[in-house]
Formats: sequence, structure tokens, C-alpha cells
Amino acid sequence: MKKAIALMICISMAVPALKAQETDYANDEFKTLFGDRNVSYGGYGALTINYSQIHSMDAIVIGARGAWIIGHGIALGMAGSGFMNDYSWNENLAGGRNVNLTGGYGGLLIEPIILPRFPVHISIPVLIGAGGIAYTSTFNPYPYDSQDFDLMVEDATGYFLVEPGIEVELNVVRFFRLAVGGYYRFTTDIQLYDTPGNVMNGWSAGITLKFGKF
Repeated sequence: MKKAIALMICISMAVPALKAQETDYANDEFKTLFGDRNVSYGGYGALTINYSQIHSMDAIVIGARGAWIIGHGIALGMAGSGFMNDYSWNENLAGGRNVNLTGGYGGLLIEPIILPRFPVHISIPVLIGAGGIAYTSTFNPYPYDSQDFDLMVEDATGYFLVEPGIEVELNVVRFFRLAVGGYYRFTTDIQLYDTPGNVMNGWSAGITLKFGKF
């Protein structure tokens, strides 16, 4: 009888222990990217306006982004920008002409977001892609008409690019963030008329306006 009572006590203690192990196992399951219902998803669209120097001349870089946000902590998407620097005089072209560099680039955007729930936080966007650049000139076929100019592409080429950056983001309202950032462009060697191969390598800085669900 005593053995039976002891066995019942052991079973009664073992059952809750087994249930606890099952619960712990369920809680310890691997959290997959798409399988965890607790992971939140969002996204944003953005406009960027940056200042840079290209070929030692002031340049403006205007772009756009679209990204999917996973768990508030990382954004994946696409980004693209167009640029143009100021004109300079080149006497080597026939008759002498005003010339400048213009083009664009775009590709995959990977953007870790650090402490996104804080009103002011950090994001680290990295753009990996490709682009094109053109060496252009202006020519006036009618010297007596100062308003009539033709734009000519003297040379053009492509390149691959990596552009990491760091941004300070402000959560203005739930659907809008304002970011101030700095970036650095790394490109493959550029083969372009009267232009150094590293002409696109350099810093840029500006603001980004983000609209979406964060």
C-alpha cells in the first residue's frame, strides 16, 4: 500500500513537470523571419536631397527610396538618385564650352535601425548598386541668341557603387520621420573623357523625408 501511495505521488509530480517541459520547449522554438506572429511589418517611401562635390564642383543629389520594415529594426528595399554638378569652362573642346557631369545610380537598400522606438535614433542605410555618368557640354549654335543652347553628351559610361551612410532620425509623428545624414560613395574606376577615375568617390550630406508605417 505504501509503495502504491509513493508511486501515485511520483506520477502526480511527474505530470506537471512534463507539461512544464512541453511549455518550455514551445517557448524555446526558433523564431523564423516569417513564422513569428509577434514580428511587426511596415514600410516607407522617402525623398532625399543631398549636397555633394563632384569633380571639385558643387553638386546636388536628389533621390527616392522605398523599403519594407521588418520588426521595426531593419528596412529592405530599393533606392535611386540623380545628380548634377555645376558647369565649368573647358577650353579643350572645340571653341571652348561649359561642361558638367550628370547621371544617376540605384540599387538594393539595406538599412539597420537602432533603437527605433526612441524619438531620436540612428539608422545606417547602405546602398549597393550601379549607375551611369555623362560628360556634357552646352553649345550655342546661334551666337547672337544668348537664350538658345544645345546640350551635347561628349562621353558616358557606367559603374558599380557602394554607398554606406549614417542618419539621425526624428520620429516627428507616427507616419513621418525626418532624417539628417552623411554618406560616402565608393565606385569602380570610371573611364570618362577628361575626368579622373575616382571622380564619384566622396562625401554627401542632406535630409531625408520618410512617410509610412514604422
